[in-house]
Formats: sequence, C-alpha cells, structure tokens
Amino acid sequence: MAESRERRKPGPCAIVVSRYNTSVTGVMLEGAIGAYVARGGDESKLAVLEVPGAYELTAVAAAAAGSEMYDAVVCLGCIIKGETEHDRHIAGAVAHGLTEITLATGVPVAFGVLTTNTNEQALARAGGDKGNKGGEAMDAALDAADAIVALAQGYQNDEPGVRFTPGLTPKDKLS
Repeated sequence: MAESRERRKPGPCAIVVSRYNTSVTGVMLEGAIGAYVARGGDESKLAVLEVPGAYELTAVAAAAAGSEMYDAVVCLGCIIKGETEHDRHIAGAVAHGLTEITLATGVPVAFGVLTTNTNEQALARAGGDKGNKGGEAMDAALDAADAIVALAQGYQNDEPGVRFTPGLTPKDKLS
C-alpha cells in the first residue's frame, strides 16, 4: 500500500484551452481548475489562455512555457473523428509539439487533449462516467512539476513526490 505523501502547494500554472468543442473543453477546464484548487493552489495564480482549436495549443503553450512565469502548462482540447483522417494529423502534430515544448523548456506541458470517435465519448471523458480528463491533466502536470523541483533540489527518498533507488541519492544516479 502506498503511503500518503504531502504535496507542495502548486505554483503558477497556465491552462491553454481550445474553444472548439467548447461543450467538452469547458467542462475539462472546470476540472483542471478544480484539481489545481484541490491541491492548495490559489486560483488567482492560474492563467487561462483560449485558442481557436487544438492545433493552436502548441503555439500558445510554447509562449507560456518559454515565459518562465509558470511551473506547468496544461493543454485542453477535443478532437473528434470525422469522415477523413484530419483528426489523426491534428492529434499527432499537437502531441509531438507539446512534447517538444516540454523538452525544450523543461516546463511540464500536459496533454489534456481528447481524441475520440464520437461526441458521446468526449462527454464521458469530460466529467461523465469516464472522469474528467482536464482534472487528470492538471494533476499530471503538477506531479511532473513537483518531480522536477525535487530533482533540482536533490531531495532524498523520504521527500514528497519523488522516489529514488534506496541508498542512492539523485547525484549518485547522475554519475
């Protein structure tokens, strides 16, 4: 059984949210904000940045991550399959772009982009019976930010959010 660990209070975060499929992304946004506040975050330290669609998430996420103002960036969107393969191209480009931003900046960028076959599947994942993927994306981003902070500070095994090989410090793992 995993022991309970105290988490650090979240720092400033940006949420980049698509206006396309807003009936889905709006609920995901509420979930992301709720997850941030539930972890002790001050809602006034959240920047909510709207973009037209999922494809535009990468440009604004790059600007937010590169600004050095945020501990993490959460991207929320919804891509529903249509009659063509357009959805696959958009989803792949966005996933790749967000990963590249994380690697280039060191700021965790969470992929809270639904890629579903139907609107019903999207709604189920935006506060329906499949949970709220917006909240899950925020939790993932905050967990990643905590791990990065812990690594930077050289925490040991007993610190919140990070586990290292018993007997080894982070510095041992790097040498």
